[in-house]
Amino acid sequence: MHPVLHRARTVLPALALAALGSLASQPALAAFGVTDASGYLTVDSGAGLVFKVNKTNGDITSMKLNGGVELLGQTKGSQISSGLSAVPSYTVSGSTALITIPTSTLTHYLAVRSGENTVYMATYISAEPSVGELRWITRLDKNVFTGVPTESNQTGNTGAIESTDVVGMSDGTTRSKYYGNQRAKDLYLRGVTGSGVGVYMAYGNRESSSGGPFFRDIQFKTDTDVEVTNYMNSGHNQTEAFRMGLHGPYAMLVTTGSTPSTPDMSWMSSLSLTGWVASASRGKVVLNGLSGMDSNYTYTVGFANDTAQYWGTASSSGAVSVAGMKPGTYTMTVYKGELGVYSESVSVSSGGTTTLNTRAITADPSTQSVLWRVGDWDGTPLELLNGQTFSVRHPSDSRNASWGTVAYAAGSANNKFPGALWKDVNSGTTVSFTLTSAQLAARTLRIGITAAYASGRPQVTVNSWSSSTPSASTQPSSRSLTIGTYRGNNTTFTYAIPASAFVAGTNTLTINVASGSSGTAYLSPGFGVDCIDLY
Repeated sequence: MHPVLHRARTVLPALALAALGSLASQPALAAFGVTDASGYLTVDSGAGLVFKVNKTNGDITSMKLNGGVELLGQTKGSQISSGLSAVPSYTVSGSTALITIPTSTLTHYLAVRSGENTVYMATYISAEPSVGELRWITRLDKNVFTGVPTESNQTGNTGAIESTDVVGMSDGTTRSKYYGNQRAKDLYLRGVTGSGVGVYMAYGNRESSSGGPFFRDIQFKTDTDVEVTNYMNSGHNQTEAFRMGLHGPYAMLVTTGSTPSTPDMSWMSSLSLTGWVASASRGKVVLNGLSGMDSNYTYTVGFANDTAQYWGTASSSGAVSVAGMKPGTYTMTVYKGELGVYSESVSVSSGGTTTLNTRAITADPSTQSVLWRVGDWDGTPLELLNGQTFSVRHPSDSRNASWGTVAYAAGSANNKFPGALWKDVNSGTTVSFTLTSAQLAARTLRIGITAAYASGRPQVTVNSWSSSTPSASTQPSSRSLTIGTYRGNNTTFTYAIPASAFVAGTNTLTINVASGSSGTAYLSPGFGVDCIDLY
């Protein structure tokens, strides 16, 4: 057993006590430490945060700040995945308390430092949890926490409009835990607030997560409870295999309502966590620059292999330095926006620096001279009709413009062409364009997609000529365009169109959604649109 440290008490004379009478209602700060009693480990930060860990499953079941109201919802514990069947152990060493919650394939860590109202965490896995996703969920009392993100606040909804996790509101708007979430590369400290209290998540190291720099996953949900979540992996339109090893560190910060700073978690290297790779054993990649960049776009340089992922934002010259990488061989991908335009294999050594000279971008489709183009080759539908709404609301949301079927004229504004096509919604959308007699020749049509659902892919006709139906692209098997993302596996479909298909004057391209699968409305086969052009 580890003794709880106690703060020394000073006996005050009666007169002094009377003078301090106005402070009698203010709770005194207890001493930092852990108490093992009545089936719980009770942790006191020494700065006002007290929480309880259930000794049968590792759930956090109670959390209070400065002796105030209960902060946690009581329908379920705050937990890793869907809870563990594990008995926690703990150690207290100096100013640090560490709780270890072990199972045969997963070990979860909770660490607290004296004087800090922060719960530092990390999760090691050697196999995927049986629930099929790895996540930490803090479940808070919705009567206490009222400052929550709107897109994921399902309070007062009129019922589910898709599965059980996308709901409608009386005004025709939509809400879901899938909406309002950030890309992995943009994750920063976010949280919820109430009167005099705030709970924030610092998402920490994403090296063992999956999906790359642009992947989005659940961060918040408000219905029975207010949930603040760190999803480390899931099946939510997941584009690559899950990674094993140590996930994190990450942290939950409790404040009196103010937004804290992201904490430095490097001190956790001293805790001997399973799977921790020391800084000295890690390597670095320095890319001196990129040629062929388009100044209108942000370029991200990503690195990925079976065990880790990393990324950095390139400077205006394409220079980037990515440090803290586990040793190994990685695929380096240069993204223009979210579209991969260059790739090579890069090796990283323990304690070493891999230096790459300037690389020339070789796979940007925009360098091709075209007769016309709809959208931009950037791996996203953001510039297209409703393209910016996928991450914040369901396609059926009343705030969205009609998806069509659209009759689009080449050369019109990009935001007149739909950011997605579905078999049951706007298949048969057209693009009209004019050719002169001198332009009548065999041509190539390209259609870039960002994601696809139910094997949806484009089959096209030009005037009276029809293409064959291409094979489906390789995509995740889950829902995609309705769960807060437009991103799957970017794929370009290319069509060789004979000269005989064209006429001098007005021509009409019709884009149909082909699939051997079926569905209705926004769950019918479909795909997100990146760019379309003809050359």
